[in-house]
Amino acid sequence: MVSLFDLFKIGVGPSSSHTVGPMRAAGDFAASLAGLGDVETVRVVLYGSLAWTGKGHATDRAVLLGLSGMRPDTVDPAQADACVARITDEHRLCLNGTDIAFDPARDIVFDYETPAPFHPNTMQFEAYGPGGTSADALLSRQRLCSVGGGFVVPEEQLAHQVAPEEPQVPFVFTSGRALLDLTRRTGLSIAEIVLANESALRPVAEVNAYIARIIDVMMRAVDRGMEQEGVLPGRLAVKRRAPGLHRRLEADRFRNLRTAHEIMDWVSLFAIAVNEENAAGGRLVTAPTNGAAGVLPAVLRYYRTFCPDATAEGERRFILTATAIGGLFKRNASISGAEVGCQGEVGVACSMAAAGLAAALGGGPEQIENAAEIGMEHHLGMTCDPVGGLVQIPCIERNAFGAVKAINAASLAMRGDGSHHVSLDQVIATMKETGADMSSRYKETSQGGLAVCFPEC
Repeated sequence: MVSLFDLFKIGVGPSSSHTVGPMRAAGDFAASLAGLGDVETVRVVLYGSLAWTGKGHATDRAVLLGLSGMRPDTVDPAQADACVARITDEHRLCLNGTDIAFDPARDIVFDYETPAPFHPNTMQFEAYGPGGTSADALLSRQRLCSVGGGFVVPEEQLAHQVAPEEPQVPFVFTSGRALLDLTRRTGLSIAEIVLANESALRPVAEVNAYIARIIDVMMRAVDRGMEQEGVLPGRLAVKRRAPGLHRRLEADRFRNLRTAHEIMDWVSLFAIAVNEENAAGGRLVTAPTNGAAGVLPAVLRYYRTFCPDATAEGERRFILTATAIGGLFKRNASISGAEVGCQGEVGVACSMAAAGLAAALGGGPEQIENAAEIGMEHHLGMTCDPVGGLVQIPCIERNAFGAVKAINAASLAMRGDGSHHVSLDQVIATMKETGADMSSRYKETSQGGLAVCFPEC
């Protein structure tokens, strides 16, 4: 089981695997040092994709914030900026309440050469006592992997293929087929099965409160993104487009002649708004990752704004159903762009959103599974090739297309009876195999695709 509390994490941009995960890892490492003695030096080494695109994804900034005790779900962006500026200017880090010497340019190492043996998003944290960085002075060393969506696991867990301990829940399913079998045997909907499992781990009121919270954070990200003007961080100097799109769409609302595809323009706006917030380091929800964080909010906002029978209960079914689908991808394949390409991010988000929308609209389990399958089937093979290592081009527009595809997938599934040739399980297996065959140049390293061709255009 992958809990919605794990799948939908509240954090900051621009990347769940390169920002949220490293911040959580650094924070956990710092907390583990309490009581180990006097720490004089901390050193961090980033490998693989974390090295190749870490600067564009603000991984070094995330590490500084995590070591300073800040958490992705509660960090104040203004406070974070001040903290990073202080460390950079003074070469001092407040570690568990004590100032130690720390120079980010020296003590955060981007290792482009050493292979990451078990996952491309690998990081190593070291803490030393008196005596510099000699072996005798080593107090602690941890190697952790950010495996997508803000999830962090010890490298040895991947090395020894240790499965995480399974929570005790009433309805266990590890495949789409098993999930459909449960719905037929119990008469429960997919959302009801997920809610029953979540409620076995914590009070149902807490589950519903968290669902309401993540929906609120999603909608606030849409609203902020439609209002904030300016240029996104990074050398590409990408201008925010959402406010201008919003003004033009609002102006068109008062025209007598309006195009039939105008609603899709609104959906694209919602997705672009969220992902521009992500690129700017704003607060949002991993769904299932930051790079794909605009798809679900855009489709949920579409449901809320344009579907006449939309209800708060429908929104709750949306999130619970999307949790089931996202969990299947996380368990049986990957949601990491560094591991399987963007099919594991925007593709999975599209699949989750399609299933969620079908559920919110009253679709049955077979129609929901069909919607999820359609959503992923037409993202298979999508590469992760961010220009300049920034979550901007082509990531922002990809979220808009992922949202539109999700609505299309849900609509197609709802027009049918749920029967189809390719199952969700088969498309998940295909996505995993395709990701394994994909060259590492197209897996969030910025060494292939648009990331290489763009400067020549």
